Amino acid sequence: PACRFTACALCAKFGAMSRALGFERGSLRLPCAYCHGPFLVSLLAFVLAPPGRAARLYVEDDPVAILGGDTLKQTVRNSSTAWLVQFYSSWCGHCIQYSPTWRALAGDVKDWELAIRIGVLDCAHERNFDICKEFEIHFYPTFRYFKAHASVDELGKTYRGANRELQTVRQLMVNILQNHTRQDWPVHCPPLGPARSDDILALMGKTAEQYTALIVEDEDSYVGREVILDLVPYRGLTVRRALSSDKAITEKLRISTAPAAYLFYPNGSHGALDVPKRQRFFFSSFLKLLPGVRRKQTASVQDPVHTLNKGDEATMKDWKEFDRSKVYMADLESGLHYLLRVELASHHTLEGEELVAFKDFVTVVAKLFPGRQPVVKLLETLLEWLTSLPLEKIPYDAILDLVNNKMRISGLYLTDHVQWVSCQGSSMTLRGYPCSLWTLFHILTAQAAQRPDALANTALEDDPQAVLQTMRRYITTFFGCQECGKHFEAMAKESMNSVKSLDEAVLWLWRKHNQVNSRLAGAMSEDPVFPKTQWPTPDLCPTCHEEQNGLHVWKEDMVQVFLKKHYSAANISPKYSSKLEQLDIKAPPAPGSMDKAPLNNQGTEGDKQAHEDLPKKGKRSDPKDTMEEARNSQRDPRPGVNFLGLGFSSVDMSLCVVLYAFSCLFLMLMFFFFRIRSKRWKIKHSRPYV
Repeated sequence: PACRFTACALCAKFGAMSRALGFERGSLRLPCAYCHGPFLVSLLAFVLAPPGRAARLYVEDDPVAILGGDTLKQTVRNSSTAWLVQFYSSWCGHCIQYSPTWRALAGDVKDWELAIRIGVLDCAHERNFDICKEFEIHFYPTFRYFKAHASVDELGKTYRGANRELQTVRQLMVNILQNHTRQDWPVHCPPLGPARSDDILALMGKTAEQYTALIVEDEDSYVGREVILDLVPYRGLTVRRALSSDKAITEKLRISTAPAAYLFYPNGSHGALDVPKRQRFFFSSFLKLLPGVRRKQTASVQDPVHTLNKGDEATMKDWKEFDRSKVYMADLESGLHYLLRVELASHHTLEGEELVAFKDFVTVVAKLFPGRQPVVKLLETLLEWLTSLPLEKIPYDAILDLVNNKMRISGLYLTDHVQWVSCQGSSMTLRGYPCSLWTLFHILTAQAAQRPDALANTALEDDPQAVLQTMRRYITTFFGCQECGKHFEAMAKESMNSVKSLDEAVLWLWRKHNQVNSRLAGAMSEDPVFPKTQWPTPDLCPTCHEEQNGLHVWKEDMVQVFLKKHYSAANISPKYSSKLEQLDIKAPPAPGSMDKAPLNNQGTEGDKQAHEDLPKKGKRSDPKDTMEEARNSQRDPRPGVNFLGLGFSSVDMSLCVVLYAFSCLFLMLMFFFFRIRSKRWKIKHSRPYV
């Protein structure tokens, strides 16, 4: 007992702790079994970890606020929100084991940030010694909560409960908010108490400017209050709660079971909200998907729906109704058009790694893209042309000539303008091309899993990461958003090599896309009409979702089934696509006529993060200039000649001239070689008459 007490009492001081544990002359003597446990393991991990990494259980990408000695006071005191802060030590074994739970909690209540926030502070960091001493932190982890508008000398109140499971701490956060008085209530936190029956029943048959949702629950339930907080960052909807014991409400609305959700529509109608499961996640998700319910924008961000310029007004006039359960061919073909004619145009010559990356990309798309026959034939022709040319450099103009079908090969066609459908945004600067590129790669991973022999004889058939690695190389080489590229490359380095099958590749891309959505939710690049949520939503795939111990979890086996079905060829709608029967596919219009269909500007500055974390490569020209070059490249046909109805570009003619000159030179050399050899033979054998 004495040894155990000594080791624990000295564990806050590194030098004394090393002596208590018996470090002498490079050997390790353990005083007792207690010191041989998780504490020693944590200590060794802390000592042996690389510099700068040991003290970082939480990083900037985590959904927690990382506080320090210079920011804690000014952050939690006189704040408009309440705070729950974990004071931890990076060498503490329990802190290390608890960090995934704390991180998951912060992600689960991310939408509560306008009412209450979660923070962490590492007391093992040298710059935080004084602040931890000032706030009287003696044990790790210590949980302190601070009310909104706390006084300047507030040290917070310590949570001493033994149960620190995620659901328990989340309910603690609700209690913290409800313990506020009317004077110190958080500015953006809505009322959490039960609504009066008179106020609720007065809504029946009454028109309003927004929805009102009512969660009816038992007195000891937290579902209603949690749903209210989940919807804090959204406008167009008010969420209230009522108790199941309020007979006036339950009898009038005919609610017999709790929890239940009831919805009052702006037009005065009302009815029960039909959800697959009566759980917090399903209630919140369905309410967020209501028409007109959008994420609130910060004061510095203009709402593109309410602040429209002339171009945006035109976009809204051309709005296309679409089915969220479908994939649209128009989006995929528009993405290929933008990729081949606009984004690739900034590379005047493809060589080295760029050429290899482009060839692999064309190979994967040509083999797996479930498109219409003219588009597939164009991709196959492009692939055949790339693989048949033993050149180390290929000019982009030659690729563009083939994409524009200047050779006028029958049956080749790719739309020459963008027409977004499910990828359309409320503004020209939102969604569009990045959305279509994500969709394209989801299609390719799903098709590779469903057709494992599609990449046969391409040198990619035995690689389950073929599509993912091709996507990775394309993004880092050609994609326009540099910051997005860095984020995607970081995700790829982290876990892409763990993919061991084609099915795992489908799920890996889905997980990373949701990770990007979570990181960009609420950012300036988010379209308020299409908020970034975890996908698929419960209305699309109810069986993909489940709650365990109050936390939402994915049923990945059902997600995989859904993804393969959603991204199958049978689920791709041809609606809004260019009608091939109205186009002269056999004799496409002259190349110079392509300027009649202007390109849609999807590469403005607002796309930086709207590229949804699909990367950007550095040293890029301005996207507007890039598209103008693409227009000019299509508007000004390059010199060429017609022969037997086939068009040859200047590159083709130059190759012919070079080959012709080389052939002539070779024949002359062979003639003189045999001529001289013949003379020598005659002289040697004295047969001049031969």
